[in-house]
Amino acid sequence: MLKQLLQSIKASMGIYEAREDRVSGLLAEYTHPGALIRAAQAVRAAGYKHFDTHSPFPIHGMDRAMGLGQSKVGYITLIGGITGLALATWLQWWTSAVDYPINISGKPFFAIEPSIPIMFELTVLFSALAAVSGMLLLNGLPRPYNPLFYSRNFGRVTDDAFFLHIAASDPAFDLKVSEALLREAGALSVEVIHDNGYSELHTA
Repeated sequence: MLKQLLQSIKASMGIYEAREDRVSGLLAEYTHPGALIRAAQAVRAAGYKHFDTHSPFPIHGMDRAMGLGQSKVGYITLIGGITGLALATWLQWWTSAVDYPINISGKPFFAIEPSIPIMFELTVLFSALAAVSGMLLLNGLPRPYNPLFYSRNFGRVTDDAFFLHIAASDPAFDLKVSEALLREAGALSVEVIHDNGYSELHTA
């Protein structure tokens, strides 16, 4: 179970183990956003889990096509906010009522009302830090190395190209079967991405 959990965490961060033949996966190019969405739906329907889509701009409906659930960043942010609130409350209670209590005109050593500014500030601070950290973690960033960088065609993803990548770590991955599936989904070309510095382009 622990091994499956670690594999799941690695997959969510985009960290996939290469196969013995050093194949990292298959990269297919599509003509337009609609074709990419249909390809994602086909790959998902075929049972693949370790795949991702790449495009020059966000595509409405892609998350649903890939079967992605609600982002976990909100929950991470909530945990960070609760942590900040609890820390601020404890800090002011400890310093005012326990560590160094001072009797000022018979006022209580600790009260919620004067503590609200610090509680608010630490809640916002920890929420922001948790949101940014959670986003980086779930997106697998920073990631200076990716076998996809060896693909010359992939450089066009920031301009006018649309790609779908199936990782070789997927249990359903088979070089020939997966390539056939991508072509049936309308791929213009399919590249075999290797983890040792090169790619093989298979045009239709």
